[in-house]
Amino acid sequence: MSDGHEHSGHEQVPSRRRTRFPGISSRAYEHPADRSALVALRKLTGFDTVFKALSGLLPERSLRLLFLSDSVRVSDEQFAHLNDMLRDACYILDLEKVPPMYVNQDPVPNAMCIGLDEPIIVVTTGLLELLDEEEMRAVVGHEVGHALSGHSVYRTILLFLTSLAVRVAWIPLGNLAIMAIVTALREWFRKSELSADRAGLLVGQDLQASMRGLMKLAGGHHLHEMNVDAFLKQAEEYEAGGDLRDSVLKILNVLPRSHPFTTVRAAELKRWAESRDYQRIMDGHYPRRSEDKDTSVTDSFRESASHYADHVKASKDPLMKLVSDIAGGAGDLGGRVRRGFGGFTGSGSAPKDGPTREDGDGNGAAGGTA
Repeated sequence: MSDGHEHSGHEQVPSRRRTRFPGISSRAYEHPADRSALVALRKLTGFDTVFKALSGLLPERSLRLLFLSDSVRVSDEQFAHLNDMLRDACYILDLEKVPPMYVNQDPVPNAMCIGLDEPIIVVTTGLLELLDEEEMRAVVGHEVGHALSGHSVYRTILLFLTSLAVRVAWIPLGNLAIMAIVTALREWFRKSELSADRAGLLVGQDLQASMRGLMKLAGGHHLHEMNVDAFLKQAEEYEAGGDLRDSVLKILNVLPRSHPFTTVRAAELKRWAESRDYQRIMDGHYPRRSEDKDTSVTDSFRESASHYADHVKASKDPLMKLVSDIAGGAGDLGGRVRRGFGGFTGSGSAPKDGPTREDGDGNGAAGGTA
């Protein structure tokens, strides 16, 4: 186990003890939106059991046979270093049953955790060739985090429900309903990826390795040409830059994706690593699995709503700032929208000087950009 043994022959593998988290609940690291959805699903007794019984209708059995027959199963005899990482990750997060892991020949860097009856982890050769050992450790921890959260079960269930919806797309307005479901699912998927990134950090306990891995996913092998601080500045520029048109384009760009953009993931993980929540976990103060059954769905949704409200207030994105202004009852919102869209119509230039004044009661409101 990594919790004590020395590594040799790998320059970037720190020889140190890693903190273990006995009985840790996945609620400790889950993103609030991910957590609220999972708590609600877990309260539906028998929900996943019904769909597990229907697993014969799903391609899961076929996938398991495919990986068994055409990929390399990780073990003490094959990819032993990955097997050590997998057991370490399960030991650190106290996951009793170690999921089977396969290496699949694919030049595209990728990893996934799937399955209804039990999770299986698959990593591609492209990912193995891209990442160093500590970066890979964070990825393995990421996938074990998915397994501990039950993401593999609920993802498969929800994808199954989506596939059923597709079959009735001929019903009037069916496409709109399906798109609403798919959009909601992808939003949850993206939040579950942020949760798993946190689990990867808890396993690797090396923020720089996690940052490097995300940078490599964006820019490939050329780590010597990249810089973490500059990479994080990209995330800041992405969030704050542009006008309302760019805000709309950001939404359209992310809607079809199952994962958040890599710069956004890096910034989110760094913020969490610097938070009090992360430090409390490292100090041994975290929710236990034994308490999961007593978790309130209402409280979880309240935490999720509070998180989104705080996110909107703190965001530098022009659209989020406008939403915050609307919620706060700010004046001259029509002018703010026109200025936010700037040159979209060629007539949206903002006044250069002086405050604006509300009509009617004569109260002034300072002018500003959206």
